[in-house]
Amino acid sequence: MTETAASPPGLDDVAVRLDAVKARIAAAAREAGRDPAAVTLVAVSKTHPAAAVRAALAAGHRVFGENRVQEAEAKFPALRDAFPGLVLHLIGPLQTNKARDAVALFDVIETVDRPKLAAALAREMDRLGRRPDVLVQVNTGEEPQKAGVLPADADAFIEACRGEYGLKLRGLMCIPPADEEPELHFALLAEMAKRHGLPWLSMGMSADFEAAVKMGATHVRVGTAVFGHRPAG
Repeated sequence: MTETAASPPGLDDVAVRLDAVKARIAAAAREAGRDPAAVTLVAVSKTHPAAAVRAALAAGHRVFGENRVQEAEAKFPALRDAFPGLVLHLIGPLQTNKARDAVALFDVIETVDRPKLAAALAREMDRLGRRPDVLVQVNTGEEPQKAGVLPADADAFIEACRGEYGLKLRGLMCIPPADEEPELHFALLAEMAKRHGLPWLSMGMSADFEAAVKMGATHVRVGTAVFGHRPAG
């Protein structure tokens, strides 16, 4: 195909990769006796240019994930104007001083993990009159370098998010340790969500999303398998 300004090298592959990932999700769901439509692919576009997101949008995909508020602010307002059905998830750690910007831009905030952040989000939601869905991030591996509420503290924090802070809590999210079997962490998260009657489970990434689907994931966060490796730099 002749290279054009509208189709930089590699962008045509996005639609092919999307189809392949969605087919794998559907196969994993069917194998687990689940409806493939019950699993949402969150295409993780962090570090990838707006052109790559536009290629996915042109292929019919509408749900995306970004790690940083500032990067999302640079890419998504114009894309949202062009594609009104776009849904944007924040999947990276959130500083309290970015709470207002996050509430204004994102439809789902997946990384609520401490009281100070929950309180800041509640204030900004009241101020802006906008109430994104939220998920509590659980640090299932108790890794000191990772964000997320510890499992021992999760039950009380989940109840506080619902009661004290009045957040629109839909579910839980986790990122298992890279050197452990992810299924153990997915099972822990699923049990915790069931205990609290939470319908959403955001778990599974490019390397393990099929296992997550089999363990009950309702949202899988897939970047590399959709967009390719992140740009250097």
